[in-house]
Amino acid sequence: MAESLPPTKSPKPVQQLAAEACKQVPENYIQSKDADIQPSCPLLDLASIDLSLLSSSTPSPAREKELSKLRSTLSSCGCFQAINHGISDDFLDKVGEIGKSFFALPMEEKQKYGRSPDDTEGYGNDSVLSEHQILDWTDRLYLTVSPEEQIKYNLWPANPENFREVLKEYIKKLTALNELLLKAIALSLNLEENSFVNQFGDRDRASKVARFNFYPPCPSPDLVLGVKPHADGTVLTFLLQNKDVEGLQVLKDGQWFRVPIVPYAIVVNVGDQAEIMTNGVLKSPVHRVVTNTERERNTLAVFFCPDSNSEIGPVEKLITEERPRLYRNTRNFVGLFFQNYQQGKRPLDVVRI
Repeated sequence: MAESLPPTKSPKPVQQLAAEACKQVPENYIQSKDADIQPSCPLLDLASIDLSLLSSSTPSPAREKELSKLRSTLSSCGCFQAINHGISDDFLDKVGEIGKSFFALPMEEKQKYGRSPDDTEGYGNDSVLSEHQILDWTDRLYLTVSPEEQIKYNLWPANPENFREVLKEYIKKLTALNELLLKAIALSLNLEENSFVNQFGDRDRASKVARFNFYPPCPSPDLVLGVKPHADGTVLTFLLQNKDVEGLQVLKDGQWFRVPIVPYAIVVNVGDQAEIMTNGVLKSPVHRVVTNTERERNTLAVFFCPDSNSEIGPVEKLITEERPRLYRNTRNFVGLFFQNYQQGKRPLDVVRI
């Protein structure tokens, strides 16, 4: 096992490595031979879920069909393309542009928002926690957006000027979609519709984090990953993909699949906390990001988690003789996630019975 070290100074930004036209990737970015990196693996036949049908309060055959499709995709591969979500194409373009504009700033400007070695928030890349850690080929801007008293506005870029306004509005829209989907997922499992909403605790203290991701071209995409394989520690994650550059892959039935790009759809996946709440009925998908030699890629992931003081656990109705309780109740699962992620361990295993 690698020797544990206190967090050290961040590595050089990946964007800077790429700009220096490095033809040889530093050794601490190269994955082991068993990583099985396949930039051109098969395309995933990923379900599109029409959120306009789920938002209807009136039962209808179309709504029931969509709920059935939602349960099927979340119990088989854990993710879907959200369409007809009510967020305009023009606004999603603005959301994508604020991230792209930030990463296009001069390095000295971006460094004003650099994260400290002992923190995850701000501009930077992986925290180095062990001497043999393999790093991701990505730079990030990682920002808490809720609860309000935990927001570090000093890390929110002043340029582009509309950054704060656009991000706040986007989070407001996603918060409504998060609640809509939590209720829809509960109904799809024949549960009372607030079964998962209630586990979020105080809604004003629910944890929401935005992570802007920048993946520069990489000279060795067969050896390097943009993000190492992991499952999210969330209840739900909303990913706004780059409009024309693929990279996300999902592990399904032991095989890696490329996630297709559907223009202006939002990729939604359940995280480990949803798997716990559903007693393993829904599957938190292991996923990764591959790189390419030609084009940069910008994405934005927004993570939704309960209030850290709120206890989560399997809904009682989903514990049966055929499916006994699989997970213990737990608080602050995100803390477990960060303790285990960089070591390549699944935090879900820590709370498994």
